[in-house]
Amino acid sequence: MMTPPRDYWSFFSAGRIVFGSGSIKRLGQFLQPWHAKRALIVTDKALVKAGVVASVTAPLQAAGLAVDIFDGGEPEPSFAIAEQAIEFARQSRPDVLLGVGGGSNMDLAKVVATVLTHGGNCRDFTGFGNVPGPLMPLVCIPTTSGTGSEVSHAAVLTDTENEMKLSILSHYLRPALALVDAELTLTCPPRPTADSGIDALTHAIEGMTATRYNELDVPADEPFPYDGKQPIADCVAERAIELIGRHLVTAVREPGNLAAREGMALAATLAGLAFSNSAVAVVHALEYPLGGALHCSHGAGNGLLLPYVMRYNMSLRIPEFARIARLLGEDTSGLSEDAAAGKAVTAVERLRRDIGIPERIRDLGGTLDQLPTFARKSFAIKRLMLLNARQPTEEDLLEILKAAY
Repeated sequence: MMTPPRDYWSFFSAGRIVFGSGSIKRLGQFLQPWHAKRALIVTDKALVKAGVVASVTAPLQAAGLAVDIFDGGEPEPSFAIAEQAIEFARQSRPDVLLGVGGGSNMDLAKVVATVLTHGGNCRDFTGFGNVPGPLMPLVCIPTTSGTGSEVSHAAVLTDTENEMKLSILSHYLRPALALVDAELTLTCPPRPTADSGIDALTHAIEGMTATRYNELDVPADEPFPYDGKQPIADCVAERAIELIGRHLVTAVREPGNLAAREGMALAATLAGLAFSNSAVAVVHALEYPLGGALHCSHGAGNGLLLPYVMRYNMSLRIPEFARIARLLGEDTSGLSEDAAAGKAVTAVERLRRDIGIPERIRDLGGTLDQLPTFARKSFAIKRLMLLNARQPTEEDLLEILKAAY
């Protein structure tokens, strides 16, 4: 029996979004409603060394808060590092928790806040809907422009034993405050700028081309982490794509260009709002095992896979891909919708090349005999299969991976 169509969609965000260059100086003011006395910053050593963390601690201390710093954050954080951060936080006993950095640090802060609030350990909360209630005050402050973790309901950790990334998904993970200050991204080197930027583009494109909310094969009364393609998410996704097309290459090539950094900071937050309400789909499903095994950044893995998945989905999303082509600056005048849609893939491939994202799985050290395992593990992530406009078989996933090899 077919599932009755969903007749509604929802849209969630962080509790408050503050956006503006220099806004970090007002951080103490934004925390006043919580009457906090002690803050814990979850970050990494590179950001401490670069002076970015000092920009966060200064307004906190000026507002009279004691500040502890966990600087053990790492790219694609493991469960082991999460456990270290949780133990540090238990000793600190903060009133407010701040994630400062890229998506890895912000996700780590979300996991720490979850366990600090509800007890247990981080593995207890993997999957969707396993966080039982609201978290302690959580602030996310991005220093890259890509993951959208400052507004999303997801935290991703790496299971190193099984070479797989696992998600914790809950609307309770959306931070109480997202503070987006593009000045904090000026020290971000070209490589993570490129990786995070193409990640934001993946979020926006997957969100805009996902299964429509009223075609999602999930009962209307069943909790589900995403609502599918829907109007508000489409609006913010389109703006994100346009901003990325205009600013990403400049941000990579001219790291000190504040206008480009501001454009990318806004794009990443908008893309985060888009995907965390509508969907991510097959690109992310394929990246989780690929990234876990090949140890590439999440953004680089997504960027590599994106055009191959776009080609797979093309036939069911011709108008959307034609629109994406135009948003990315392609001249589609005089072209059929089919031809215009094809130019979206061309535009993404060119952008990927311009910022140095790997184009083939073999470029990451992957081997052909790994591909069936990647396909099998990806196909097991059923929620992401449901959210893809074109419902894939495991063999379809393997063919995508072979094309990308």
